[in-house]
Amino acid sequence: MGDQVAFGVVEEGGQVIARIGGHPFHGVDFTGERFPVAEVRLIAPMLPSKIIAIGKNYADHAREMGGEPPAEPVVFLKPNTTVIGPSEAIAYPGKLSERVDYEGELAVVIGRLCRDVPAERAGEVVFGYTCANDVTARDLQARDGQWTRAKGFDTFCPLGPWIETELDPADLAITTTLNGEVRQSARTSLLLHDIPALIAYVSAVMTLLPGDVILTGTPAGVGPMSVGDEVGVSIEGIGTLTNRVISRD
Repeated sequence: MGDQVAFGVVEEGGQVIARIGGHPFHGVDFTGERFPVAEVRLIAPMLPSKIIAIGKNYADHAREMGGEPPAEPVVFLKPNTTVIGPSEAIAYPGKLSERVDYEGELAVVIGRLCRDVPAERAGEVVFGYTCANDVTARDLQARDGQWTRAKGFDTFCPLGPWIETELDPADLAITTTLNGEVRQSARTSLLLHDIPALIAYVSAVMTLLPGDVILTGTPAGVGPMSVGDEVGVSIEGIGTLTNRVISRD
């Protein structure tokens, strides 16, 4: 496809992409063109207007961070300039941080403009789900007390490899590997606040736009990455998001 950017539908078990015209939010209109995935460079499946992230949404992770699980969702934002796609590099800001961590997460992609969504209708506003890595400069998070700088560096929100639109997210295996070794392993059924509850909570505060992303939280096992490392986030029914770490400096 050269330098062209287009949307497509993944077929044949992830082996082929069928190109569509226009934007998938406006309906799927196949062009008739089909490409082997190996011949296409996948980029981030969506560039959201905003990324709404949820902290401490697995009890074991809340405890490994030194506290008890919160009664309500902990909400923070990441700028959309943090977004990169599969196989793109996470840039380690070594002049500013001495510890940068991986955080594998299930991401929800919003499919329509909405506000004040009741939990029982949350499924109506979901376009699909993808893998995410909420990369965090852990030392800056502790130093600042609030998380904007620690979570907001360019490249600190890998998303991909694609959006799965037909998936029940209630009980999916989620695994994070570092250089092939499993570091996080959990199931989404362990979320303290499930996806309908999160959509209701967040949409009571802010209007959600098509393409906006909600990061649902990371399980226990977060840890540091170094330049040269490769981190993978795998979610059952979706696939694997893989990124290498390079120096930003």
